Amino acid sequence: MALIINGEKIEDSEIQQEAERLRPEYEQVFAEMDKEKKESQLLDWSKENVIEKVLVRQEAGKSELDIPDEQVESALEAVKQQYGGDEKFAKEVNPEAVEKIKEDIKGHMRVEQMFQDVCKDLTEPSQEQARQFYDEYKDRFKTAEQIKVGHIVKHINWEADEKAAHDTMLKAQEELKGGAVFEMLVAKYSDCPDNGGDLGYFARGQMVEEFEDVVFNLGVGQESDVFRTRFGYHIAKVYERKPAVAKSFEEVKKEIIGELKGRMQSEAIDNFVDQLKSSAKIEQL
Repeated sequence: MALIINGEKIEDSEIQQEAERLRPEYEQVFAEMDKEKKESQLLDWSKENVIEKVLVRQEAGKSELDIPDEQVESALEAVKQQYGGDEKFAKEVNPEAVEKIKEDIKGHMRVEQMFQDVCKDLTEPSQEQARQFYDEYKDRFKTAEQIKVGHIVKHINWEADEKAAHDTMLKAQEELKGGAVFEMLVAKYSDCPDNGGDLGYFARGQMVEEFEDVVFNLGVGQESDVFRTRFGYHIAKVYERKPAVAKSFEEVKKEIIGELKGRMQSEAIDNFVDQLKSSAKIEQL
């Protein structure tokens, strides 16, 4: 599947490398697709990505923009830090490769400048556009529901006996149902008795899923049965709930304008790349 793009030969290996770069996320998103069809689509997308990257690089290469040496050296220092510092970089990268890295840095900077030029005449999103976006997607701008929870926990690890931990929690549950005060049982049984077992306020996504599945289905003042998570056994109690609340337009206006501007820039760059493709000579070998 080698390509010739405006006279430049692109080996099949480059397309395969792009496919492997995309594969982890691609496999996750299209997990249910037929294997043969999925592989064919992945290769098609990888080929299109490579074509676009090459066309952008070729166009940026026509630029006579002079990239100051200090900017290149600054970017090179960032690369060295990714290797673990100057010493490790010097051991792993030979001088010829360093020059190639510098050329790549210059190429990336020219591409960035080219894209800035493409977007330079875009108008700022208006207040009306921002307001319309806010009204259409108002649910996106809500503070998440939060709950305040306390728990009794017996951890399970290499030195803990799971049956003993479970039996202890069943005993705590029995006392709780007999009228014992939850916070007193935290002090008596929990492996994390600080603050009476109080975990404070949190929203979904901040705790492990097994814990959230239980506590977000409890009412205020309600205590759970004994349940298991990857950390051990728990009994939880919900103290308070704060409902999701919509943020005002003024609170999120700046965020919305930034998003709309990003969308406009992406669209302008996509149109620019499409123009490059429409006028390019692309052959498949």
